[in-house]
Amino acid sequence: MRFLRAISILLTLAVIAAVGFLLIGWRSEIPPDNRAANAQYPPDLVAKGAQLAAVGNCIACHTEPGQEAFAGGLPVPTPFGTLYSTNITPDPETGIGRWSEAAFVRAMREGVDREGNHLYPAFPYDHFTWVTDEDNKALYAFLMTREPVKATAPANDLVFPLQFRPLLVGWNLLFLREGGMQPDTLQSEEWNRGRYLAEGLGHCGACHTPRNSFGAEDRNHHFGGGEAEGWQAYAINASSHSPVPWTVDSIAFYLRNGWHELHGVSRGPMAEVTGNLGLLPDSDIRAIATYVASVMGEPSPERKEKGERLTRSFGNGGANITTAALDENKASADLSGHPGAAIYGAACATCHESGRPQPYGGLNFSLSTAVNAPNPQNIVNVVMFGLPPGDGQPSAVMPAFGNMLNDQQVADLLGYLRARFSDQPAWTGLTDLVAKTRSGEYPVTVLASDGIERAPKNVGAKE
Repeated sequence: MRFLRAISILLTLAVIAAVGFLLIGWRSEIPPDNRAANAQYPPDLVAKGAQLAAVGNCIACHTEPGQEAFAGGLPVPTPFGTLYSTNITPDPETGIGRWSEAAFVRAMREGVDREGNHLYPAFPYDHFTWVTDEDNKALYAFLMTREPVKATAPANDLVFPLQFRPLLVGWNLLFLREGGMQPDTLQSEEWNRGRYLAEGLGHCGACHTPRNSFGAEDRNHHFGGGEAEGWQAYAINASSHSPVPWTVDSIAFYLRNGWHELHGVSRGPMAEVTGNLGLLPDSDIRAIATYVASVMGEPSPERKEKGERLTRSFGNGGANITTAALDENKASADLSGHPGAAIYGAACATCHESGRPQPYGGLNFSLSTAVNAPNPQNIVNVVMFGLPPGDGQPSAVMPAFGNMLNDQQVADLLGYLRARFSDQPAWTGLTDLVAKTRSGEYPVTVLASDGIERAPKNVGAKE
């Protein structure tokens, strides 16, 4: 009898807790605004919204390759299944054409849509809480003046029970940072502006910070490196593996131009970022660079000295390249008999040892973060799928070698690059990684070098 009573009490408490949980997370529907999509917005406000949408890289996630801009439907793979981005054009039936500005702001700050449904944090509202009222107004004006597109995204395909959106209340309680950014009075106005753009609308940490088992950013390893669309987003803190340390000047140049002579060309999802940032004024680019450089911190004396040596050797458009410089990190053992040496000589050396300056020449691998990174996925992607050209304009380009080299040959080539141009330990499991990348088991999104037009996914991979 006591046992049954205890069970009854526990079940009652569980029901009460569940009801309380749902009540905490319940959000009412915001009435539709049938005039929103036809309202008139000042041109300067729309232009400002365009710049802000570029900072947020909104078009990248909310556009399916080959389809209308902002119409949604892009599959977003996660460890918990596949999400599909939503239509954010002002279509009244399938988009946000009936959303009031209040509904838009709630989505940005609370991750809740107009109808009261919780949004999945693949939409980085945990960063967008920092967006000011003024900037939200401009973003809203920009989106409401896009071409309406009638398009419904496919249903999300998530593991049970994550289809039940009220569960996101728990995620929000644990990880959602509420409230606007509080300026750091000890830092400059430029630094605070950069922090606002990078940590807020720019949501840099969404890619460049590792995630925990709940899919939230690991705040103990801020900017410590993450993953996006089959690419490694490199660490952009003190643990950066860039052979030449980044500076404010080099970050600003890279963000503005999509390349830097000592760091190479942006590729993968980062190509979209640098492509979209072209709309920003130089002052905002500089502010982001100032903030990110401060997070990276001052390099160690040893790393700084090595970077200066590499800069003397490879700076000035490669005009100072010497035989010694080409073998900056060459191991003491003779690598001439390495199985990847002949492949490198035939496929890579002509471009990567030519001294032809960036962005059209191949970066010498002594400068390559990909070759020095702990995870070889990026260099696998580049070798397999190349760097497609930009659409209708001069751009960096690299051929894909996935159809010319088999899995073992690619692995041999990468092992040689690591041994010759890096002082890091050898990668393991390369052949298996190449095979899974080729087959699509590890899906990779391949982009043109300008980042604006997406190249076909899995270029050269077996279907």
